Amino acid sequence: MAFLRTRGEEASGEGVLAGIPQTPTGGAANLSAFIDQGSEFEGKLSFKDTVRVDGCFRGEITSQNTLVVGETGEIMATVRSRNVIVSGTVTGNIFASERIVLHKTARVEGDIEAGSIAIEEGAMLNGKIIMSGTPKISL
Repeated sequence: MAFLRTRGEEASGEGVLAGIPQTPTGGAANLSAFIDQGSEFEGKLSFKDTVRVDGCFRGEITSQNTLVVGETGEIMATVRSRNVIVSGTVTGNIFASERIVLHKTARVEGDIEAGSIAIEEGAMLNGKIIMSGTPKISL
């Protein structure tokens, strides 16, 4: 896992970081951690800024900002975050106080709850969707 403030090279994938505040150079602002492909973690992950997961994580994730699941990312967890952007695989329920984005390569097995949801053609979701102005979750 790499701890960073900005990631210009890794965060430049167009569309993958839609909705995340960007730095003037195009990197994600306040990216605090990166779980790279080939890495595996289990437990509770809690963070305030933005985290990108391209490896495997099992457990529970709580965020006050944004979770990005890259194309090679595999999450088996309950996720609670302000924003969740999925390009990889999530098995478990996702609760987003603001927004969930499922890109065309996303695979989600679980229920999602958010204020707004964007799903690209090709994304797979097996679960129910609950939309409300303010989801009943605590971060």
